[in-house]
Amino acid sequence: MVVSMTGFGHSSKEIDSSLITVEIKSVNHRFLDINLKMPKQFMSMEDRIKKLISKSVNRGRVEVYINFEGESLAQRSIQIDWNLLTQYVQSLQQLKERFSFHDEITLSQILSLGEGIDIRDEATISEKIETVLLQTVEAAVKQLTDMRQIEGQQLAIDVKNRLAAMSEIVVNLEKLAPKVVDQYRERIEKRVTEFVSGKIDENRILTEVALFADKADISEELTRIHSHIHQFQESLQADGPIGRKLDFLVQELNREANTIGSKANDGKIAKDVVELKSIIEKIKEQVQNIE
Repeated sequence: MVVSMTGFGHSSKEIDSSLITVEIKSVNHRFLDINLKMPKQFMSMEDRIKKLISKSVNRGRVEVYINFEGESLAQRSIQIDWNLLTQYVQSLQQLKERFSFHDEITLSQILSLGEGIDIRDEATISEKIETVLLQTVEAAVKQLTDMRQIEGQQLAIDVKNRLAAMSEIVVNLEKLAPKVVDQYRERIEKRVTEFVSGKIDENRILTEVALFADKADISEELTRIHSHIHQFQESLQADGPIGRKLDFLVQELNREANTIGSKANDGKIAKDVVELKSIIEKIKEQVQNIE
């Protein structure tokens, strides 16, 4: 099945009084590139989320947006540096004794230190939240892959139609190619006749025509184009990622078309080559989106 690299998926799931929302979008890319944007409390889940996505997506740049609404995931806690505070109190006591201060050491003085007491947010995710998060990602990925498959089917139909049009042009070129040699022979005979008053060196003409036929021969290029089209059609029926192979075949088709164009000594052939290259370019654009 042909799969597109372009798609979108969305899913939301409630958990207690909170809501987890996942949005995934993908575009074409040479390899699989997954980028996650989510609350820092979920960062410990990054590898598991990427592995889950990579089970269904083989190529493309995938952007994942995860949002959490509801009670904070962070648990706040107080961290006290007892050693630092002990030194601070001892130092104040020494100051009092040395300079005969009578002020009492108060809690506000200790708190004014600004250090020693730290309030921290500890990221803690319950097993329940982890499970719901992965379920939400999985549902969004399902939407994404469904959309990629639907678009892939449309791409396959379009490419098959263009391959059929290309095959018709190749068949027409096969009919035109021999006529080019015959027409060249007629032109040579006409020119020679005009210059030698009807006396024609048949061997010289045969030699010239043979040289021209060898230079203008496009039979090998047409045979290879037929082969590439057949491989293209087979690949469209194959399972798994096929985009890179199709991209290679497009390059080969384009190379053969360019070679035929350089050999073309006929207006009709040149016209068909222009149409052939136009079709190949349109196929190339579609192949860029195939996984």
